[in-house]
Amino acid sequence: MNPAPDAPAPIHAAWTVYLKEVRENLRDRRTVINALVTGPLLAPVLFGVIFGITLEQQLANATKPLPVPVIGVARAPSLIHALEAEGMVVRPPPPNAIAAIRSHEARVVLVIPPGYDRAWKAGEPTGVELYYDSARRGSHTPVARLKRMLKAYAGTVVAERLFVRGLSPLILRPVVPEDRDLATPESRSALLFSMLPYFFVLTAFLGGMYLAIDTTAGERERQSLEPLLVNPVSRGVILSGKLAATASFALLSLTLSIVAFSVVGRFLPVEKLGVVLALGPRFAAWVLLLMLPLVVLLATLQTIVAAFAKSYREAQTYLSILMLLPVIPSLLLSMMPFEARPWMYAVPLLGQQLGIMDLVRGEAVTGVELAACLLGTSAGALLAFVYARQLYASERLAISA
Repeated sequence: MNPAPDAPAPIHAAWTVYLKEVRENLRDRRTVINALVTGPLLAPVLFGVIFGITLEQQLANATKPLPVPVIGVARAPSLIHALEAEGMVVRPPPPNAIAAIRSHEARVVLVIPPGYDRAWKAGEPTGVELYYDSARRGSHTPVARLKRMLKAYAGTVVAERLFVRGLSPLILRPVVPEDRDLATPESRSALLFSMLPYFFVLTAFLGGMYLAIDTTAGERERQSLEPLLVNPVSRGVILSGKLAATASFALLSLTLSIVAFSVVGRFLPVEKLGVVLALGPRFAAWVLLLMLPLVVLLATLQTIVAAFAKSYREAQTYLSILMLLPVIPSLLLSMMPFEARPWMYAVPLLGQQLGIMDLVRGEAVTGVELAACLLGTSAGALLAFVYARQLYASERLAISA
């Protein structure tokens, strides 16, 4: 539909539509809470609490005395003494090691089998048994600690036996590997916070979702969309105003989420792991730059999906399915790790994931990578806008039944 000769200027008309949508949605408490409170603030707080508690528990388990029920203590007094010196606390033996693990009475049980003392005195290889359930949450740390203790003790015994025979323990180490770990505290943080880009994308998605639904499916359901479309203004201009409002809410939600993660990150005890999490103003500015075209793309896709729905609830159902889309890059990077290539930054969602992870690692996003990310996602947003404009040009758009 072409505007009439006396139609208002396109920019002025789009601005009017933009202000209308913003005012109407600011009056909707549900939209404000979901877009500006629940989405951007709940995820960082929950992430910080869960991560902080888990980290503190793991650090505590790695340093506090390790209680281990031991069966056959009298068969290996020197072994028990060495393990106690390393922090193990001997607990009374259970009647059955397997039953003790399955009933969760213990996380690991050390069994010194019969014949251990005879083999030890003869200088023969001796074995001990560790009973544990690797599928049980919380069993990895105590089992790993006990294995390290046993390995250290075995190394000490080997050295003593070689000395007795007049041999140097160095003959067992013809090649000595020396680590040269080039990882920085910033780069190590990427292993712990690999889901951070997903949270940012999800926040932007949720920030604009309810407004995108209301400006299309909601207005169709209230039968207020048709009067708006019959105005002497190009439907592309009306669409631009609605998309600008949706993108504004999404961008504001994303900004609040970045600030919330920055605040929460200051209280996480990451320094105990030798990790640095730098989420300052520079990080925030780069994330907003990388995410800007994606915000527009997501707002346009949400509007397209909502245009096919005839009611608010139906649009919610469709967009709940679309919400799975941001998960794909995170799953790809976690299940199929690969070396990033410049062209990958041009793929929407994947480019933002790679770019934000570069920032988390403390690395710079190169000019080529930045250009690929912005241009690739912008091209996707432009194609989506063209398709959305075709939908808005259809006369069936305003039909609510």
